[in-house]
Amino acid sequence: MVNQPEESLIVVKNLCKSFEDGEGKGVLNNISINIKEGDLVSLIGPSGCGKSTLLRCLNCLELLDSGYIRIGDVELSRAGIGQKPDEKMLDTAHRMRAEVGMVFQGYNNLFPHKTVIQNIMLAPLVVKKMPEERAREIAMGLLAKVGLESVAGKYPSTLSGGESQRAAIARALAMNPKVMLYDEPTSALDPELVGEVLQVMKDLDSEGMTQIIVTHEMKFARDASDYIVFIDRGEIVEYDDGDILFTNPRNSRTKEFLRHFTGTETAVNY
Repeated sequence: MVNQPEESLIVVKNLCKSFEDGEGKGVLNNISINIKEGDLVSLIGPSGCGKSTLLRCLNCLELLDSGYIRIGDVELSRAGIGQKPDEKMLDTAHRMRAEVGMVFQGYNNLFPHKTVIQNIMLAPLVVKKMPEERAREIAMGLLAKVGLESVAGKYPSTLSGGESQRAAIARALAMNPKVMLYDEPTSALDPELVGEVLQVMKDLDSEGMTQIIVTHEMKFARDASDYIVFIDRGEIVEYDDGDILFTNPRNSRTKEFLRHFTGTETAVNY
């Protein structure tokens, strides 16, 4: 299931990224994918396969070695690792980063010396120079969206892991991004807290937010995703609708990965 580039909010072509760590981890080889506005896409695959590196390239926390990325109207390309990033490329990366919100794996990414609402107001106040009253209004609306109005005045140390991740989502949304990226946002949470974070993503999906999620929550990936991308050894092995990929994976590497999570001889019984 491949979306046409002209219909896509996100276009990635022949993206390559490597690190000189001697282990080959996080290496991406000619990644190409198109994601339409409003899609919820789950990235799955074994640890170290490049899922998080792909997110970091989309957020320009890592500059691609070569290839092309477009998010909305912002385009970033690089001819090869020998091309040093110039001022124009760095400015483009900054503009692209402004198009996306990012939620990381750990739930301790809020500023501990600021209250929850202050955390959410900070970027609109500093980056967008928004009037404080308007920033507070937006922040309270976002806290209501993620079910955290009652903790607006509390400090992050008093929150549960699930509350902290929901607050982190609200903080990312405060910049009005075109895309939300999540790097295993539930992996550090106790099982009973996972659902409240996943529900926020489902709610955002119903509102039309474009989301890309690195996850090991296979049931969520299958049930909620518009499509699932399986990455292994830095390559997109296959991607398709969740039901199709889980019940009839075409590639042997996908089948083996799904067996690890299902404990069955085939993915059909998941």
